[in-house]
Amino acid sequence: MTYRYSVGLAVLLATGAAHAQDSRTVNEPAPPPSCTVLAAGTGADDTARIQTAIDGCQRGQAVRLSAGGFVAGPLTLRSGVSLLLDSGATLRASINPKLYDRGAGTCGTIDKQGRGCKPFITLDNVKGSGIYGEGVIDGQGGRVIDGGSESWWQLARRAQKEDTRQNVPRLIEITNASDITLHKITLRNSPNFHVTLNRVDGFTAWGVRIDTPADARNTDGIDPISSRNVTIAYSHIRTGDDNVAIKAGNNGPTENISILHNRFYSGHGMSIGSETNGGVRRVLVEDLSMDGTTSGLRIKSDVSRGGVVDQISYRNVCLRDVKTPIDISGRYDKKARGSLLPVFTNIRFDDVHSVTPGRVVVEGYDEQHPVRVEQRNVSINDPAACANRFAPFPVAAASPRPQLTPEQAKQFSYSEVLKYVGEAGKERIDPWDPLADPLAKGAAFTPDYIVDKTATADGVRTFNSVQEAVNRAVLDSAAQPAKRLYVLLKPGVYAELVYLPSEAAPITLYGEGKDAAATRITAKLEASMTGAAYAAAHGAQFTRAPATIQAMFASVRERAQIGTFGTQTVWAKNNGFQARNLTFENGYNKDTGNARAESLPNINNVHHQALALSVDGVDKAQFENVRLIGFQDTLFLKSPQVGSTVRSFFNKSYIEGDVDFIFGDSTAYFHQSELRTLGDRGVSYAAAPNTHVKTRYGFVFDQVRFTHEGKKDGDFYLLRQWFSGSRCTPYAPLAVEGYRCTYGAVNVYQAPTGTIARSSLEAVGKMVVLNSRIGPHINRQQPWHDWNKKGSISYRPAQYNSDDYWKNLVAAGIDPVKDLGYTQPPSPVDIFLGEFNNSDE
Repeated sequence: MTYRYSVGLAVLLATGAAHAQDSRTVNEPAPPPSCTVLAAGTGADDTARIQTAIDGCQRGQAVRLSAGGFVAGPLTLRSGVSLLLDSGATLRASINPKLYDRGAGTCGTIDKQGRGCKPFITLDNVKGSGIYGEGVIDGQGGRVIDGGSESWWQLARRAQKEDTRQNVPRLIEITNASDITLHKITLRNSPNFHVTLNRVDGFTAWGVRIDTPADARNTDGIDPISSRNVTIAYSHIRTGDDNVAIKAGNNGPTENISILHNRFYSGHGMSIGSETNGGVRRVLVEDLSMDGTTSGLRIKSDVSRGGVVDQISYRNVCLRDVKTPIDISGRYDKKARGSLLPVFTNIRFDDVHSVTPGRVVVEGYDEQHPVRVEQRNVSINDPAACANRFAPFPVAAASPRPQLTPEQAKQFSYSEVLKYVGEAGKERIDPWDPLADPLAKGAAFTPDYIVDKTATADGVRTFNSVQEAVNRAVLDSAAQPAKRLYVLLKPGVYAELVYLPSEAAPITLYGEGKDAAATRITAKLEASMTGAAYAAAHGAQFTRAPATIQAMFASVRERAQIGTFGTQTVWAKNNGFQARNLTFENGYNKDTGNARAESLPNINNVHHQALALSVDGVDKAQFENVRLIGFQDTLFLKSPQVGSTVRSFFNKSYIEGDVDFIFGDSTAYFHQSELRTLGDRGVSYAAAPNTHVKTRYGFVFDQVRFTHEGKKDGDFYLLRQWFSGSRCTPYAPLAVEGYRCTYGAVNVYQAPTGTIARSSLEAVGKMVVLNSRIGPHINRQQPWHDWNKKGSISYRPAQYNSDDYWKNLVAAGIDPVKDLGYTQPPSPVDIFLGEFNNSDE
């Protein structure tokens, strides 16, 4: 063991260090009975009903939040009244800074003071209150605040760079209180400190989990300040600052503290200070493991806030991957000025071991004020010590709602997702920032063509139909194939099909109406329509079209039934295609009051898919403030060939449908938009991607609302992974004698045997939902669904990642190495399905 010495340092041995501890007898708390039970909220604002319930609750009882999501602004607990969160309940702090503002209008800004925000939960001048249960309180520190462009944490980082202070809320603030309890609750993502105690006598945190990213600035776990009789036990803490920081400022000493049987992970360690001028005494830290903290056992102060730190005992402590296992300094801030000298005395280390190398710093203020330390059985870099003392941070059992880590979530930013194009697994990097495009910035374009139903058409610049303008654009683009052409649509309803071929310059369609609903392109096609009926209804509009567009029309006309992929109202094959402030609608059955085909008389319950928009093989397709209206299969997003990557971006848009209404295999990013599920189907899915296994990204939804037109609760799903082309399932036996489905060259089934092709196996489907609000129509326990029911011939279980995919193949008797030519499962695991920082409406 080595010490770093500085001028005036002495390390002395003291005897008889007191056994410091909470003077109370502390046992595991029991939750109080409930005075009322609140069901999960609407996701808008549950502040009033939660606070009303608290205010009406009797002492000794708790307001219980049942499983589901709640969103609230600042809450205040009354004396003797507690909160109880059921397992599966999540109470999220609102990200509206105005709700926390103390009156100066500074919350959500940075300044020299940093005191502009109220805390999320306040316990002031109360006794016998607490927060219980196995639910979650989420401060949403990583979410962009309402009306701003940064998250609470980004504000903190900017304040650090600019040498100012951030005005952000603490999660729980306890002041002038006694007998306060936190039991088994999970606290995460606080904008600032998670729990602060100031002038508190009697506080117990038992079985608490604090979980916030290591790079979230100033997110201390639990900070007892000028308080006494505190026990923190059996808790797990990982955060972005001190895991626990015991402080004593101008309000008096902190004393009788027990830190028992805890586990710390990322963070700055088990700290005392830096405010010690009120005096810190009688502290016991026992049975603590610290795994990956920056500092370990830490005492820090300086002449601006120094005081006496006395009778501190560390017993049975294990450390791993800690840069400074013991870190004691009376000169914490080298620039500090003042006369409050730090005095550290009666510091005792018993059975303290770091299993990995690290520094030991013991630095008194000067020779007259040395650190007085006693040590017994202390070792650094002793791999044999602390057997079986380290375990991963406890997380909930594997669930069908996989959550991304903050680091994983960064991989799904729009700039990262949209920079890859080309062959799947071998994409080239081609950065694309659609939010920087004039389309997203609301630029006023000079139109090359104007579509106006009421104008006199000249066939050159002015047209009565959209397709006629597109026809002209295709012809004109031959002279300048790289020049973008702008088509302005005057408000109105355009009852037609619009086909945009790949052999044309990039085309932008945009409306000038007051909103997207003012300009609508609509038609009524459905999959069971015959090619002949399609030609009779729409052939006339294509008679004078360029050959490339006539070829698109002919490819549908020649089918016996047009099928799903002939039903699109707008068919875009045009690379770089853009649309703004428009509605694309497939009006099939829209005149029946949103009735589905199968609910109408005399219509067979098969083959009525109806597309509003097909983005077919298009790269850099961009949609700003568009409305896509349909029922089943509203939006189709297709790569040019299997195993290739092209990109689409939807911003501030609205998409509705009733089942599988966003589907396909290309990469698509949905930003600040709404997905609305219609109708009362027995089961429905918002999306059905069939992303190739080697394609980096499928569908990503960021800051999106998933809504429903009615009050359907929990019967619908975010996704099922389109089992594209399959004719039989190898993943579960059917109740058919002799049934077998094995790997083969083609998809075929002739009862009782069949084969499944590589193309179907590798169409795995990928989707991630970030920073979004998910309505109650989505099943909250299992929002990701299997492809059809187990026991059906097209069954495939939901696959959350590449490990699932590999295991399912092996279990089905398909060898990933011999049959598919893979070498090993991807490492790190490739994410197929995941969520991050979502809230339930």
